[in-house]
Amino acid sequence: MNNSIIQLLASEKLNGDNYSAWKSNLSTILVVDDLRFVLIEECPQAPASNANRTIREAYDRWAKANEKARIYILASMSDVFAKKHEYLATAKEIIDSLREMFGQTSWSLRHETIKHIYTKRIKEGTSVREHVLDMMMYFNIAEVNGGLIDEANQVSFILQSLSKSFIPFETNASLNKIEFNITILLNELQ
Repeated sequence: MNNSIIQLLASEKLNGDNYSAWKSNLSTILVVDDLRFVLIEECPQAPASNANRTIREAYDRWAKANEKARIYILASMSDVFAKKHEYLATAKEIIDSLREMFGQTSWSLRHETIKHIYTKRIKEGTSVREHVLDMMMYFNIAEVNGGLIDEANQVSFILQSLSKSFIPFETNASLNKIEFNITILLNELQ
């Protein structure tokens, strides 16, 4: 675990009163470490001894990612919650159990996240890079909770959230019919 992940895990340990903030931090960590897929994809079947390498590698990748995600999740909880959930085999089972405990349904999280995306505006003096990365985190939270927003709409939401100082940039992109993906948009805005 690198230091930034350790700091994020320690900064917002789940204690029962901070579920939303905790889940947001955890989602960021899982996205950064490319582990979020274990919350969405089912575990592939354990390969037979004579299975081809591709099948074995897919299973091994999912199993390793699941174990790493489980460790991150358990390490980011108070001892009481970690002890209660350590017997669960998958990261998804832990997240589902916590969602039931705290009564926050996927619909509710999705609704709050999408509302945040619609109303998010960059604050003057804020780093545009940090703003875009923050927006990307909310797109991921929405997706984890069933609110898939395609990349073209993500770009539109980011452009809409910019301050008036970015009007020349937006006008130029519009007049020249420039289409961005998020990576190119982030690089161009910086």
